[in-house]
Amino acid sequence: MGQGDSVCRLQGSAQPPELAQDGDLVIGGIFSFRTTQDYVINTFQTFPEVRKCNNINFREFKFAQVVMFAINEINKNTNLLPNVKLGYKIYDNCGTVDILRAALALVSGLKEEVNEDNCNKSGTVHAILGHSGSRPTIAFAQIVGRFHIPVISHFATCACLSNRKEYPTFFRTIPSDYYQSRALAKLFKHFGWTWIGALAVENEYGLNGIAAFIQAAQEYGVCIEYSEVFSSSYRPDRLQRIIEIIKHATSKVIMAFMSHREIKLLAKELFRQNITGLQWVGSDAWITDDSLTDSEGHSLLVGSLGFTVSKAKIPGLEEHLRQLHPSQFPDSQFVRDFWEDVFDCALNNTANTQRKPCSGFESLQTVESKFTDVSELTFTNNVYKSVYAVAHALDNLIKCEEGKGPFSNGICADTKHIQPWQVLQYLNTVNFTTEEGERVYFDSNGDSPARYELVNLQMTNKGTMEGVTIGIYDASLPEIHQFILNNIPVVWGNGLTKEVPVSVCSETCLQGTRKVLQKGKPICCYNCIPCPAGEISNLTDSIHCMKCPSEYWSNKKRDTCVNKALEFLAYDEILGTLIAFFALLGVCLTMITILVFYAHKETPIVRANNSELSFLLLFSLTLCFLCSLTFIGRPTEWSCMLRHTAFGITFVLCISCVLGKTIVVLMAFRATLPGSNMMKWFGPAQQRLSVLCFTFIQVLICTLWLTINPPFPFNNMLLHKDRIILECNFGSAVGFWAVLGYIGLLAILCFVLAFLGRKLPDNFNEAKFITFSMLIFCAVWITFIPSYVSSPGKFTVAVEIFAILASSYGMLLCIFLPKCYVILFRPEQNTKKHIMGKMSNHDISY
Repeated sequence: MGQGDSVCRLQGSAQPPELAQDGDLVIGGIFSFRTTQDYVINTFQTFPEVRKCNNINFREFKFAQVVMFAINEINKNTNLLPNVKLGYKIYDNCGTVDILRAALALVSGLKEEVNEDNCNKSGTVHAILGHSGSRPTIAFAQIVGRFHIPVISHFATCACLSNRKEYPTFFRTIPSDYYQSRALAKLFKHFGWTWIGALAVENEYGLNGIAAFIQAAQEYGVCIEYSEVFSSSYRPDRLQRIIEIIKHATSKVIMAFMSHREIKLLAKELFRQNITGLQWVGSDAWITDDSLTDSEGHSLLVGSLGFTVSKAKIPGLEEHLRQLHPSQFPDSQFVRDFWEDVFDCALNNTANTQRKPCSGFESLQTVESKFTDVSELTFTNNVYKSVYAVAHALDNLIKCEEGKGPFSNGICADTKHIQPWQVLQYLNTVNFTTEEGERVYFDSNGDSPARYELVNLQMTNKGTMEGVTIGIYDASLPEIHQFILNNIPVVWGNGLTKEVPVSVCSETCLQGTRKVLQKGKPICCYNCIPCPAGEISNLTDSIHCMKCPSEYWSNKKRDTCVNKALEFLAYDEILGTLIAFFALLGVCLTMITILVFYAHKETPIVRANNSELSFLLLFSLTLCFLCSLTFIGRPTEWSCMLRHTAFGITFVLCISCVLGKTIVVLMAFRATLPGSNMMKWFGPAQQRLSVLCFTFIQVLICTLWLTINPPFPFNNMLLHKDRIILECNFGSAVGFWAVLGYIGLLAILCFVLAFLGRKLPDNFNEAKFITFSMLIFCAVWITFIPSYVSSPGKFTVAVEIFAILASSYGMLLCIFLPKCYVILFRPEQNTKKHIMGKMSNHDISY
């Protein structure tokens, strides 16, 4: 092939850019100055033409002007790219197909033929800025990436674009939706919105964004009642289906991952059907869109929340925008249309006859519009940073020192023939700080650091909606500090300014309850079940109840473990007071009996019934009544040993005296028979010795019991779960039953002997009364055993005290009451003559 022969030829017609400026190095840009297209059906019989776009988008045109402003600013900067002039080619296309067409034009250039003579001047741009939408960016970034041309977007947030295998040359100055999704999930969690609806536009941006959000939301315990997708190109019946779902849903907060076109359609239809009271949370694609105010039903969106990139100031931008004039771009049809729209006039070279002719004195210097408004530069600042990122990459490339370059063997690029793939290499390592102090760099996926402002859509005095910053989210900070709210009043979607909307499937489970999931429903739908007795939950929405330690029990609210109630028979309760009263009453009655007997100790009835044993018996009964008091009160080590041993010894002493009296009665009656000499074998000395021996045996049993395994205080936690029974453990059950068994043995022996003497003469017969007392004694202690075993807690002690008092009263009343009655009220019967007379007249058979 000879010199000048054609190398390659452009297929099809070249599409010129809307705005252009020549330069040594050229940056391309794709923006949609118009947002809608007429619907066209392709026949596939002819090449598709560029479709006409409608409705001017001031924000997109401002983006393009920022590119031009930044490039002019860089060209004037002697420190950045000195002696290098930057140019630009900016395309105005809407619709994915035409945006792709513009991207290919930036890749191919405008020359119809490229040969060896002009091979290095093919017209290919060194980087492409744009697009604002994720869907068209996804479409052309893959193709452009095959040519190793870097693409830097200021607004495409789809997390899918972070895939370096699919989009190897893609960068962005706006955070990925991955971070936005996590920020939104934290927002829902912060306000307690755990039951929500999710809507998304049916494209890569919406589907990927809502999928990432749902995943993050589930990690934070947020449940999705419904998740639906739709597009602005859907038939009306598809939109109605979405409206019906919203109308019948129980959730009151909706996450909308879509563009301004879809949210306008939704708001319009919801407004027409008077569906209100919804709290909207929007993605950054629509939450701050200026065109929302112009849509029908925009009032429903007041109070919406969403994250947007941080605001910034660009010095000199407002002057640049206000200096715009159609004469600067004589070949731009859009600039003429823009001018006519702003000033509502017709330029001379237009065919618009419905408007008055422009005077030529129109100027943006005095116009207040969305285009000239620079008070809130968010995404606009991203465009500005994109231009400077390319400029810094080119500057680093040109200032490369040989041997320190990024390419093989440390070589640098040829500055006379800079290739896009070389710019791509330097973009990966670009790192600079803007005049506002914001650091700009890209990670390994081409993403920028994630920092958002939380905005709340509020109505201004001018009747427009404005995004008021109420908080920030910075993913670079520790997780607990990533989300911070300002002290700024929030307007909510339900029309209230103070009450945060509630959107939950189930109300919060209070302390003292736990969550039980409802069958077949998400984890956010549950019932609140009170904690069982002995368990607590001291946190709201607890999933389980904690058991209290063994010495603690749950309070009534089941939210705190408190010390278990200690239960023992106390003096200050009714039962303890009554028992103490009857015990002291028994002591008083016994003391009165002693006084009566002592005052009449020389009378026949006292002397005839062995006064020494009677006094000893009364003394032992006093001890029996008193020992019952040792069973009342909090058990201690000494009281436990004292109560059972004192009871055992005093009762044996008492029974021994009764047994001695019984034997004396029998012996005395038999001694009155002719030739009987029995009383000399059971005189006073033998009587005292028998009492001493019987008692000593019990003392010996008690001593062995206390020595081997004595009783001790014991906290019984098994009988009742909610309280501790303070009781005395026997230590050795054998010792306890040995003491009780010995008392029973003596009682039975006494009862048998007294029963044998029941028919002796009345005036001399004490055996009959002893029989009754022993009958009561045995009946009480026989019934004591089952009652003692079956009685719970402190009533076990009460049963034992009752048995002691009942048997003591039985002996006191049955043995001594008749004698006291005679002594006090029948003194005429308390004579030796009366007693002996009755005895001599009594007929006895042997």
